[in-house]
Amino acid sequence: MTISKAFAFGIAALGFTAAYPAISQAETINIFCSSSGIELQLCKEGSEAWAKESGNEVKITTMPANWDDVLSLYQQLLSAQSTDVDVMILDGVWVGPLKSHLLDLKDALPAGSVDKYFPSAVAAGTVNGKFVAMPWYMDTGLLFYRKDLLDKYGAKVPETWAELTTTAQLVQDGERKAGNDKMWGYVWQGRAYEGLVCNATEWFASSGAGTFIDADGKITIGSPAAKEALKTAAGWAGTISPQGVLNYDEEGSRGVFQNGDAVFMRNWAYAWSLANGADSAIKDKVGVAPLPKGANGQHVGIDGAAYLGVSKYSTHPKEAAALVAYLAGEKEEKRRALAGSYIPSISSLFSDADVLKAIPFLTTAKAAFENVVTRPTSVTGSDYPRVSTEISNALHAALADPSASDASIDDLASKLDALKSRGGW
Repeated sequence: MTISKAFAFGIAALGFTAAYPAISQAETINIFCSSSGIELQLCKEGSEAWAKESGNEVKITTMPANWDDVLSLYQQLLSAQSTDVDVMILDGVWVGPLKSHLLDLKDALPAGSVDKYFPSAVAAGTVNGKFVAMPWYMDTGLLFYRKDLLDKYGAKVPETWAELTTTAQLVQDGERKAGNDKMWGYVWQGRAYEGLVCNATEWFASSGAGTFIDADGKITIGSPAAKEALKTAAGWAGTISPQGVLNYDEEGSRGVFQNGDAVFMRNWAYAWSLANGADSAIKDKVGVAPLPKGANGQHVGIDGAAYLGVSKYSTHPKEAAALVAYLAGEKEEKRRALAGSYIPSISSLFSDADVLKAIPFLTTAKAAFENVVTRPTSVTGSDYPRVSTEISNALHAALADPSASDASIDDLASKLDALKSRGGW
């Protein structure tokens, strides 16, 4: 088949123009979109706009409502080399486990076409030199804070975890003394699941302790800096954080913060538009900043970006790649930012006036998107789900019993070493 009009359209979406022969017939490209809400709406609208302009058709398949079930579905379809999937939305942690089933987009896109994207996002979508996942939108852990309460107590946005602990306690004590006995200093995600892995990776990396497993497969979790960072976090539960934080996920912590019962919150960018919704108790009272750092570290956030990939078994790989190029193009990323507060993966959009009006915290939190750290998905590959489970269980045990945190970390290092020996990474 000659290069199709659809592929040419996708190239144009990335900023390239050329004349290509029209296709002789429309191709139908199957894309997996989220199951509901504005994410489904925007995915459907963007895909259908590409189809209309390219002369092709799209079939929208909704992903399972439970995000944890999506990877299993993808693995089932791809292991069977099914042709029922062309384009997939990918969580960053799925890139490693699915790498052998994804098309190398370097073979389908012009050289240099990804230069406009954040380098960290491009690196996370590249495995063993193959560019298998196109950055679609950025996300990372962010510090949400009550501007009105910091002003009330003459406090500044904390730069370090120690400053966060002190400021959270200061405001919490003051508000409770004033009669607000529901006020907490800091809410985050402490349940034994992937969200805790994200939080802890941020604690460690921002404190100069590295992450759990480095890019060469070396297990780094047992360092003194990592143990100290974990002890700091363990000290929050029951003091500046409710004891129930050890059962919180993103929505649990957001509920407390959005009800006006917390000074600080760690969460993803999606919480911004909800916190400023018409029914929010804290509308127009919220600020956003990069997460704090340790004494010897820097501001970092976990890579929570979403990607788009093309199945290696697609019968229309060029058209599928064109759809990916369109959805991740500047025009579409800007539309998604304005309509749904999705953070662009194209760095120039961080200075776009329209985007900044819709997501004003991009000016103060850009460093959080530039200095992201990744979970060890690429190096551990298909072993990552087991690795993640071991990490989250050990961390949760350490947080629940701070006196045993060092032993929990040492035990985790041993378990990861055993997994490494069996998995060969």
